[in-house]
Amino acid sequence: MAIEVGSKAPDFTLKSSNGLGEKNDFGLTDISLSANFGAKNTVVLFVPLAFTGVCTGELCDITAGLGAYGEMNADVIAISVDSPFAQGQWAEKENIGVTLCSDLNKQTAKDYGVLLDDLIGVGSVSARAAFVVDKEGTVQYAEQTDTPLELPNFEAIKETLAKLN
Repeated sequence: MAIEVGSKAPDFTLKSSNGLGEKNDFGLTDISLSANFGAKNTVVLFVPLAFTGVCTGELCDITAGLGAYGEMNADVIAISVDSPFAQGQWAEKENIGVTLCSDLNKQTAKDYGVLLDDLIGVGSVSARAAFVVDKEGTVQYAEQTDTPLELPNFEAIKETLAKLN
């Protein structure tokens, strides 16, 4: 079960190939949730797998509306269990502008309570889920969809962000 509203968001530091910041020798950047504490709200999205139709559509739609999140003083971070190199190719191919983070060891999905044991026989992946974490690191919105084919309620996410500003 996903962590609940009012709880402290588990911090994470994950690798990203398309995140902003100083790149290491492999072209990867460390992305931490706590980097936003005190400054920005964060929308944390869990998506099951790169290069799948629903995940691609979701992140392309978010990319098209990133300015609206920025105007609400929020960063968007999307997390999947794919390697950061696969995510980088996915972002490049689909023009995804959302920061993608690799949870290859699946620890962050476990910490947030959104790890599915098995998805259609391919193994464990994160469920489709969304969290709004305020500047203090407290979860203000939490949703795990019933199936990976369903998208989170982005209107409710934006309403939550509007109340935080």
